[in-house]
Amino acid sequence: MIGTLLTSFLALIISVPFSFSIAVYLGEYQPTGWLSNLLKNIVEIIAAVPSVIYGFWGLIVLVPMVQALEIKFGVLPYGIGIFTASLILALMIIPYGASLGREMMRMVPAHLKEAAYSLGATRFEVIKNVVIPYTKSGLFAGVLLSLGRALGETMAVTMVIGNANMMPTSIFGPGNTMASVIANEFTEADHTLYLSALIELGLFLFLVTVVINMIGKSIIKKFTNE
Repeated sequence: MIGTLLTSFLALIISVPFSFSIAVYLGEYQPTGWLSNLLKNIVEIIAAVPSVIYGFWGLIVLVPMVQALEIKFGVLPYGIGIFTASLILALMIIPYGASLGREMMRMVPAHLKEAAYSLGATRFEVIKNVVIPYTKSGLFAGVLLSLGRALGETMAVTMVIGNANMMPTSIFGPGNTMASVIANEFTEADHTLYLSALIELGLFLFLVTVVINMIGKSIIKKFTNE
């Protein structure tokens, strides 16, 4: 559970600035044009790439880069581990928040923005004081969607997290998530108790996802009522 929450929330922290930046750029600064279409296509392609491809890319490209970073920080250069898995997850969930955020920003009524511009507001002030307050529930929904995607990701995480059944002591060390344990060990479950433990782990992952979604929906409801 600790590994699951660490990788998911660390990936969320990394991805949110990029998702928000892409959403603002495509929704407000460059809604049309060849560059906008190119970025939209890139975001859609990133969302459509199978997770096993991300895992292979992580092993070949990202792990050596993380090892070099770990050497500079003076930690054991595993390369694989929670931090690497979080980077892979962050890349995978960026399109979800970016796409939903862009669509929400395009739904802001034009007369609200025009009124702000007529009062002398700059584009930054319009985004800060009009667009974001109007779309905050939708933006949070995009964050929640990204988190749900990160919690359940299996293959890419399994390939780069290290698969060590121990309590994580550092984000640079190897670890495990509930999904990666099920993927790695389900075919090895040779007796009833082993199989039951893995099924219970799957149930626990489901309950964690439900609880986080309930909390998120209550926050969205609070945003909507404000």
